[in-house]
Amino acid sequence: MSENTISEEEPAGTTRLTLKIQHADCWTLEVTEETAAGIVAHTVYNTPQDTVKGHFTVFADHIAEVTELIETARESRLTDSITELTPRHEFDKNSSNIGNTTREIMVEYDPDNSITNALLEYGFVHDAPVRVNDGWEHWPVIDTGEGDLDDRLGSLEAAKDAEITVTKISSVTKAEGDISHRTDRLSDRQREVLDLACAHNYYAWPRETTTRELADELDISKTTLLEHLRKAEAKLLNQYE
Repeated sequence: MSENTISEEEPAGTTRLTLKIQHADCWTLEVTEETAAGIVAHTVYNTPQDTVKGHFTVFADHIAEVTELIETARESRLTDSITELTPRHEFDKNSSNIGNTTREIMVEYDPDNSITNALLEYGFVHDAPVRVNDGWEHWPVIDTGEGDLDDRLGSLEAAKDAEITVTKISSVTKAEGDISHRTDRLSDRQREVLDLACAHNYYAWPRETTTRELADELDISKTTLLEHLRKAEAKLLNQYE
């Protein structure tokens, strides 16, 4: 099992976790590993055919990367059908929380190839949209299970031929006001820019780096860096719901 050491100092009671997961026979993991785009999973519906249909947003920096992921998903042995939805305003280029270009799709697939039901079986209740990129799922969950957390995660890994790491753990009562929980709203690029700025003490006084130096390290323009940084700051300050 992956290292999932949980501090004994964590508060007792219900906790919120973010689980980084890989498991067998998952179409989202395969297509995000094969392409440069990512996926956000929203809701899933049961069908009369004993399959499920899920609502997903595909995101990337470029339109061609979004198109490539969708076409790769169509060709996957693990998907039954894919329907593209009419774009909605909240996912347009200017307001998206997850990427420079996005497209919404409905995907039909076999629920046995999802880890959703297994998570519920071991006490982990889905808490927010699931981000999938680079062949990993990132599941925000509420832990409602009984017994040792490491033992339950180990049993889940064995049952689903999975690899699971806890990347975040916090008290449910404190998480909503915790600014670290808001970083889930950031796109991958916004998170990368913000992490780099913090690592180089951009927010120290006096500043220990400049936007030009940060942009050069990421090989992007200063204007692009500032755009990513300011959008990230706005989301962390709760200006985007």
